Amino acid sequence: MSLYGSIVLIHIIAAVVGLGASFAMPLVLKGAKTASEARYSLDLNMKIEKFAKIGSIALLLTGLILGFLNTNLFTTGWYITSLVIYVAVQPIVAAIMPKKIKAVTEMMNEHKGEELPESYQKMNLELRPYNMVLHTSVVVLIILMSIKPF
Repeated sequence: MSLYGSIVLIHIIAAVVGLGASFAMPLVLKGAKTASEARYSLDLNMKIEKFAKIGSIALLLTGLILGFLNTNLFTTGWYITSLVIYVAVQPIVAAIMPKKIKAVTEMMNEHKGEELPESYQKMNLELRPYNMVLHTSVVVLIILMSIKPF
């Protein structure tokens, strides 16, 4: 296998690991019905998030390496669009969502009782549009990289 082929393989594995994890995270948080389940869900979410972060960073690095190995990629619309989409969603991934999840985690750690606080459900509702943007972006990126339409 060539160096380029090896990097493509790593890129695909990173996509499966990172992007797959990002699809699981909202489901884990949404499933909690009690305060104990919410705390467990938040803890599990943090563990899953590590896969999403590692996969995401590996995707960016391998994608750029592929571009430097084949500089023609920097002249193709699908590649440039993919990079733009990736960069555009980073404020959501790296700042907005972690801040909201951290705040609710702190609140849940201080919460007494088993009834799920309203703020937990509110956080899930607030995260929904961000998750929709991220998941739509992921699907668009996969389509761009698979069919290379322009």
